[in-house]
Parts: sequence; C-alpha cells; structure tokens
Amino acid sequence: MTRTILPRRSQRRPVALPVQCRTQSGLRDDGEISDISSEGCCLRMHGIYFRVGARLIVRPTGLEGMSGVVRWVSSDLAGVEFDRPLYGPVLDHIVARNAPPA
Repeated sequence: MTRTILPRRSQRRPVALPVQCRTQSGLRDDGEISDISSEGCCLRMHGIYFRVGARLIVRPTGLEGMSGVVRWVSSDLAGVEFDRPLYGPVLDHIVARNAPPA
C-alpha cells in the first residue's frame, strides 16, 4: 500500500514547549511540543502512545487547550492537526517565548 505524502501547508517552527494532552477517553500525559505551525504540531509524549485518528486536547503550559486529531505516529512522536488553525500573532508569540535551547 502506497501512501501519498502531501506538502506541508506552512513551515514548522522549532520550539521546546511543555504540554499536557488529554485523550477522548480521559487519559492524560505530559510531554513536549518540538515543532509547531498554525495547522499542527509534533508531540513527544512521556507515557502514553497515540493511534492515528485519535482525538485529543493539547494544552501547552500557560495557554488554552487546542483540540485536534493525530495524523501520524512514530515511536514516542505524534503529529497532530489542530481543528482550528492558530492565529499568526499567537503562533509568533509561542515560538518567541519557547525557542529550543541552542
């Protein structure tokens, strides 16, 4: 089975942003967003693993939760597509305040 890889709609921007995720079934785990765009993010979780198609709430430290769906999984990483894109200035603020260590 061949999977079509679509180009990204916008550039992913590196961050080191602590996050808590909650699944529809109520499971919670802490992790980190390693990159983010207005449409989604890449999560690294500490304890739970997601399935493609799982719905979840991503709640970065100090921000409101963002709902989305898991689009891909690889080991302890998961790609999440947000239900609603992030507003550009909000994304810029998140990236500026959470730049990864050099």
